[in-house]
Amino acid sequence: MLEKTETVIIGIDPGTRLMGHSVVRTDGNHFDCLEMDVLDMRKEKDPLRRLELVLEEVLRVIAEYKPGSLSIESPFYGKNVQALLKLGRAQGVAIAAAMSQGLEVHEYSPREIKQSLTGKGSASKEQVCAMAMRIANIHEAPPKYLDATDALAAAICHGIHSRFETIRGKAALPNRKMERPHAPAKKTSWAEFIAENPDRIK
Repeated sequence: MLEKTETVIIGIDPGTRLMGHSVVRTDGNHFDCLEMDVLDMRKEKDPLRRLELVLEEVLRVIAEYKPGSLSIESPFYGKNVQALLKLGRAQGVAIAAAMSQGLEVHEYSPREIKQSLTGKGSASKEQVCAMAMRIANIHEAPPKYLDATDALAAAICHGIHSRFETIRGKAALPNRKMERPHAPAKKTSWAEFIAENPDRIK
């Protein structure tokens, strides 16, 4: 039987206007949501100060919950290059904050997260929200901003992947080289064939 070990995971949906963050405790089968919220930075006009707020918030969550890993959604490659650059900066700050505190960092694409929770890589934000809240046993109304449940989904996604890795690792059998059955010796010449099969020669 596989040993159930509880871990704490931070999920981050990076952003420079709204950053979703969530904390879950899981044994790989059950998920308990310890915190789920958004960091609203829309009133802050200075882009560098927004990055500082991201840093402060991630460090706060780490100090409060002592997680072992960070699961973060990778930026979506859209047509707006400037938006992508800003998003990449926010993601980089969150990752650096986690690494500075010794956390493992795991990145998943939006499609991977959706696939893990709903079975469909094209699922809508609303579908991801509903499934994430169901898995985490949250019976309240959905949050105002779905960035929060996107972060919850990122954390759950890593919990699911970690569980599968554990199962694969413990269930793996020793690598045994399969012996192939010996094939009949190949005839090397017509002379040998004739000598062994005189009745077939007319």
